[in-house]
Amino acid sequence: MAFTQLPLPYDFNALEPYGMKAETFEYHYGKHHKAYVDNLNKLTDGTELADKSLDEVIKTTFKDASKVGVFNNAAQVWNHTFFWNSLKPAGGGTPTGELAARIDKDFGSFDKFKEEFSNAAATQFGSGWSWLIDDGGTLKVIKTPNAENPLAYGQKALLTLDVWEHAYYIDYRNARPAFIKNFLDQLANWDFAAQNLAKA
Repeated sequence: MAFTQLPLPYDFNALEPYGMKAETFEYHYGKHHKAYVDNLNKLTDGTELADKSLDEVIKTTFKDASKVGVFNNAAQVWNHTFFWNSLKPAGGGTPTGELAARIDKDFGSFDKFKEEFSNAAATQFGSGWSWLIDDGGTLKVIKTPNAENPLAYGQKALLTLDVWEHAYYIDYRNARPAFIKNFLDQLANWDFAAQNLAKA
């Protein structure tokens, strides 16, 4: 069973009014994400991993030095699919309901969360990710390098921002802080985060 690249949840140009060009998706989804899927299929073809779910591949290859290539590609397939769903047209703003209450409880305020999330995204050296996670009932912000993700650590991801340079260079050149601010102001999909929080 081959691993597949899931379709984007919106058109390539849907986020143009909100700070992300169609060209970004042509390269980021159409080339980078696709390459991870293609590489994962090549690396797992004919092995016992080919019939496992993407989640299982990530969990079983994490920290296995002999399968670092498989882990990196599998995790990047998962991370990118999660990232596309962390974005939506006319997103951003503030969450509501249980998610808002949990953020206030665990961070002190939504502004404190934004400060912590932005700092994690801005200070991730080189390539990586900033995440809002549920860690055993407590909401936290973490950053991970390269392909690593909360799933590998047994944590529940709620929302993510890709801070690999190719995620923002077309739109923001080297201005990562502007990309982070735009994500929180106009793109963050709080409905997706709330759905993830509600999952058992």
